[in-house]
Amino acid sequence: MDEKPPPGRPWQRRRFLAALGAGAGTAALLTVPTGASAAPRPDQAAPAKRTGWAAAATQNGWPVIGSDRASRLRVEGANATVALLPGTTAAVLLHVARRFHYEVDSIETINGHRSDRRVAAAYESNYLSGTAIELLPGRFPAGARDGLFPHELATVRDILAECEGVVRWGGDHRTLPKEGHFQIDVRPGDGRLRRVAVRIREWTEKPGQGAGTAPDIFSRPRLAAASGLADRQRASA
Repeated sequence: MDEKPPPGRPWQRRRFLAALGAGAGTAALLTVPTGASAAPRPDQAAPAKRTGWAAAATQNGWPVIGSDRASRLRVEGANATVALLPGTTAAVLLHVARRFHYEVDSIETINGHRSDRRVAAAYESNYLSGTAIELLPGRFPAGARDGLFPHELATVRDILAECEGVVRWGGDHRTLPKEGHFQIDVRPGDGRLRRVAVRIREWTEKPGQGAGTAPDIFSRPRLAAASGLADRQRASA
């Protein structure tokens, strides 16, 4: 049976308004460039030149795979499926997609593994290994910034912190941001990835935990974790 999404967006807006003024951590977490108020039009994204990715491994260190090694998996709660490298990587990326669907915007389109080696930026190579997803490409074209409202941005930061930094967000890329892009950001065999994947799987067996539970993203501990990780990941983008 499908999970039913909670009343996420109205709840998040109420929590966002209540949290304003909570402190410097909140302000830093929600900082967006001047003029950000709504999703960008696709024509705001400058065309990107694509080159061929020739390496045997993708930017995050995972081997390039053929379509026969990618599994098409369902995003629970959404009417969407995505091709990913099965296992721990898929477990974590599907969790990201579920939370995004429940708390940010309904996922109608999601891209995953692909065989086309033409990339506009190195991070796009990660689709070749099935270790990256692209949510709502029509809403978040490559090169466009400021496509998230502040409470949506705070939710994305909370998702990344919940994944303990094993996932990186394309919105932090300095030269070609893609705000619908999320990728595994650790090498194969990294114990942190397995730890996060195990915890996510445990949540599916316990009511009131995991995606669909509308966490209090503006609680002080969650804000601190999200803000600290945001600082580290933006510095290395």
